Amino acid sequence: MRKEEKQAIVQALAEQIKSYGNFYITDTADLTVEKVNNIRRKCFESGIVVQVVKNTLIEKALAEAGIDSEELRGVLKGASTLMFSETGNGPAKLIKQLRKEGDKPLLKAAYIEETAFVGDNQLEALVNLKSKNELIADVIALLQSPAKNVISALQSGGNTISGLVKALEERG
Repeated sequence: MRKEEKQAIVQALAEQIKSYGNFYITDTADLTVEKVNNIRRKCFESGIVVQVVKNTLIEKALAEAGIDSEELRGVLKGASTLMFSETGNGPAKLIKQLRKEGDKPLLKAAYIEETAFVGDNQLEALVNLKSKNELIADVIALLQSPAKNVISALQSGGNTISGLVKALEERG
């Protein structure tokens, strides 16, 4: 591969890292072609972009994207597969699902919203991680809850007051 081709790959990877904001580095070494194709198909169905790239190119792309993480560089050994996703927990859920069928892919590291998660033991935490949209929905629900309580109290109080006024009218 010529230097220009490598530079183009690094630029494209850096753009993907910046645009997605979430990516996983996994180990899919020693898998059969059939299993790798199955992983690619499931990733495509889940809206996850998969790329197998040399570790040196990943390292250069991280630097190009402005990610200075010694932890991420430390996992770039052996075969590495990148998974890009709009949602932070999407690839983790898929990896967990795929692990029911076999022991790979292994999670080397994940980078979610400027936070590095290193090691396969982080998979469960990543599965339970809420996406930005889920967190926004939770906050909106929490904000709406007190307002709904106040409105219902006012509405029921209004019915009580009108009942009292009617009763007083009938007395008088």
